[in-house]
Amino acid sequence: MKKFLTLVLATIMAVLTLGTLATMSACGSKMTVGLITLHGESSTYDKNFIDAMKTACANLGLSDELMIISGIEEDNTCYEAAKDMVDQGCKVVFADSFGHEPFLIQAAKEFPEVQFAHATGTSSKVQNLPNFHNAFASIYEGRYLAGVAAGMKLAAMVEAGQIKASNMEGDNIIVGYVGAHPYAEVKSGYTSWFLGVQSVVPNTVMKVLFTGSWYDETAEKTAANTLINAGAAIISQHADSMGAPSACEAAGVPNVSYNGSTQTSCPNTYIVSSKINWVPYFEYLIKNTLDGKKVDTDWVGTLGNGAVALTELGSVATAAGTAEKLEEVKAQLMAGTLHVFDCSKFTVNGEHLTSYAADINGDYQPDEGVNVIKTDANGVTYFAESDVADFRSAPYFDLDIDGITVLTTTN
Repeated sequence: MKKFLTLVLATIMAVLTLGTLATMSACGSKMTVGLITLHGESSTYDKNFIDAMKTACANLGLSDELMIISGIEEDNTCYEAAKDMVDQGCKVVFADSFGHEPFLIQAAKEFPEVQFAHATGTSSKVQNLPNFHNAFASIYEGRYLAGVAAGMKLAAMVEAGQIKASNMEGDNIIVGYVGAHPYAEVKSGYTSWFLGVQSVVPNTVMKVLFTGSWYDETAEKTAANTLINAGAAIISQHADSMGAPSACEAAGVPNVSYNGSTQTSCPNTYIVSSKINWVPYFEYLIKNTLDGKKVDTDWVGTLGNGAVALTELGSVATAAGTAEKLEEVKAQLMAGTLHVFDCSKFTVNGEHLTSYAADINGDYQPDEGVNVIKTDANGVTYFAESDVADFRSAPYFDLDIDGITVLTTTN
């Protein structure tokens, strides 16, 4: 344990004293909060969590220490980090990577007096522990909006005669996507982005290349270049480094990033970025813990509560009229008159979905008796992604729809 403590202390990224207020208005107490991240601030994914946790703690007027431990792999070191945080007085421990979940559950069972929460996880409802929680957001709506922005750019490129023969596959324009792993979270993200592009430019196909890592700048840059060479006119990503955006900037290919703006580093190609704003959840989690209130087993953030957000539009690569179009589509999504995964808008093996037994329990097997296809009051049939009322917060859209091709590194 002493050896591990030395490692932890060496990897603590920040121990912050936030303000001097001694009390919360509702409870008059204070508390130490712990955040475990897979990488660190060099990862856009982890930086998004780190920034949000700092903001949430500051907003709540905490005078206790915020412990942030970075570089924690998806193995038993996560359990050890969580245990050490508890030993140092943390009453809330949050971990940010999918593979952290089983080790956080282990800690939750051992320390029932501490609230443990986890992003992107699938097991909270199955575990049914009062002190273990999953949280995510309807980021597929943010991805869709980012796809709309990309579609607006693609339409402008068509109008300007900037689409080359190499960008075409038959009558369709090629776009590209750098993905980390072929998980539901990634598939949900790139499918919603693609559907957003197609909502503006229907004759579009997409090529996807997986890197096999959440954060590998070299692999992500190589993947982006491979997609560019395969004809992609615009590229987006679900990977956590600057590899893909920097490759796009060098090649002059418009890019949609993730978890943060690349306007400064990629001024000529950056269009927009979608992100989960974790501040609303962190404030909810911390305040409910301080007040002794129940924390939801599964929580999903939305456009409505500000958890799904877009960064500012790029100053060079963004097409005229994009801001207005995004406001129009956002209003439709919030009103429920538009569904990202409207089953009439895509096919799987040439067929429109009428039922689908998704993996809800997180065991990588279809759950018999579950049907995630719903019909709204207007008769629209749609895939009910991240439906926390009936299913769970983390994505379970794991389908391969027509029009998307996964490449290998040899392509």
